[in-house]
Amino acid sequence: MEQTSDEKTLSKENNREKKTIKDIALDILSKYSMIFILIAILIAFQLLTDGILWKPLNITNLILQNSHVLVLAIGMLLVILLGDVDLSVGSVVAFVGAASAVMMVQWQWHPMIAIIASLLVGGLIGAWNGFWISYVGIPAFIVTLAGLLSFRGLTQVILGGTTLAPFPTFFTKLSSGYIPDFIGNGELHLTSILIGLVLSLLSVWNMWKSRKRKKDNLFEVESSAWFITKAAIMFASIMLLTFVLASYQGYPVILILLAVLVMIYGFLTTKTTIGRQIYATGGNRKAAELSGVKTKKLTFWIFVNMGVMAALSGLLVASRLNAATPNAGNGFELDAIAAVYIGGASASGGIGTILGAVIGGLIMGILNNGMSIMGIGIDWQQAIKGLILLLAVAFDIYSRKRKAS
Repeated sequence: MEQTSDEKTLSKENNREKKTIKDIALDILSKYSMIFILIAILIAFQLLTDGILWKPLNITNLILQNSHVLVLAIGMLLVILLGDVDLSVGSVVAFVGAASAVMMVQWQWHPMIAIIASLLVGGLIGAWNGFWISYVGIPAFIVTLAGLLSFRGLTQVILGGTTLAPFPTFFTKLSSGYIPDFIGNGELHLTSILIGLVLSLLSVWNMWKSRKRKKDNLFEVESSAWFITKAAIMFASIMLLTFVLASYQGYPVILILLAVLVMIYGFLTTKTTIGRQIYATGGNRKAAELSGVKTKKLTFWIFVNMGVMAALSGLLVASRLNAATPNAGNGFELDAIAAVYIGGASASGGIGTILGAVIGGLIMGILNNGMSIMGIGIDWQQAIKGLILLLAVAFDIYSRKRKAS
């Protein structure tokens, strides 16, 4: 039977509504895909490892063993947002670790002085790279590849091909220390639970404040139901991690450091003029220059920042190993770059978030940890991680094509 005009209009409206719901679902999947993947990996390895993955000791080790990659990923994100890459960070990690060992072990410098000096060394290395890239015009790939070779060789020169150890106890606490329990001494670390509760409430409040600001400025915001769901998931995730850590020795010092870095760089990239300039430069460098952005100066300081972050990562590695070794940092640049790309950053620049880079680093760390527990060899681990990196970039290209269409 032939449809009336009213029935045809109603059918078109229903199809439009269905399409809208589908588009919303695809947008949510695209925007939060890495979070969904992280949750799926956590559940899968928890089942495959017979519950070992989520044991408090293993979660603590997971944080300690991957802290250096997360620090590198935060710095690397800013470089990749510009459309560049830094291949020298692994060698800088080794070089700064060796330099810090000379300061503390051979010269007997106080750890705090040695830490500050090491960070300055990292900044100078970043300035060296940034000068050739920004003001001379040599591609970042070439400059940092030269740095990879040079600083790996200089590390061998400093250490003479041997291991230098041990470090002072104060320094080793940087990557192996825990927040003291000031309000309890029972099975649960009550101070960590209190810190987790405060962090959970602050996170939810920040989400609400951001949504309210957008709404007041007449921007489109998500529905109340979806906002409440996101807030509940955020609160529950932080508290779950807190209870797991509190069942062991509480929050590691390095986790607090990582949280501070995420907040600082998250604010830098989303709430400041510099952050907008970074995204604008990565999206279209010529347009950014015409808009008044000093792209050369910006690029220079981004590489200085990368040098400092690589130095911090080198200090964390040396602190955790309690030694400086010539082979430290091998492959770290690939782990950091992979973490950023897996976290949703675009290979062409201009797209990516700090939270995404951290999630990408966590995915890499959980894959390493979970496959090691299962007894999978390092050969297969490398193959699987390479495949995941390829799929992450392919997904990024697909998402950009779908949005453009």
